[in-house]
Amino acid sequence: MGRTDDDAFEAFVAARSGELLRTAVLLTRDRGHAEDLLQTALVKAYRRWGRISGDPFPYVRRVLVTSAASWWRLRSTQEIVSLPAHDPATPDGTDAVAERERLAEALATLPPRMRAVLVLRYAEDLSEAATAELLRCSVHTVRSQTVRGLARLRAVLGAAVPAAVFEEC
Repeated sequence: MGRTDDDAFEAFVAARSGELLRTAVLLTRDRGHAEDLLQTALVKAYRRWGRISGDPFPYVRRVLVTSAASWWRLRSTQEIVSLPAHDPATPDGTDAVAERERLAEALATLPPRMRAVLVLRYAEDLSEAATAELLRCSVHTVRSQTVRGLARLRAVLGAAVPAAVFEEC
């Protein structure tokens, strides 16, 4: 890879890693895992950087989502030992933060694929077709997962799902 490609990759990471990290946090529900997931996706993208044509963001986002799916499969076959957090989280007094946390907890109750559909549709603002293409499934599957996922979120949250909360995550 030439210096020009390295500069382009560095510029891409500087410009878009915040958006990718937000998606990773929504997919994993853990900032540490999200950072690891993003790092893994960026390493995979860097290896193929010279062969990516056009806007690299959709490609890197697809790598991020498919890597998350691989992690979900791996975690489902392994025993996970949960360690206590080093720093206990301090509660934030704002309503928006509390509502985002409530939504994040509700999202965590959903199966991984359903969670991915909702994150891509509402947090990433992708169309049904783009979500289906990214997840390599049919548009019908995206629609049914969206309807079922929103119904589950409403049941857990006890009210209408606030779409604005997805935007702030």
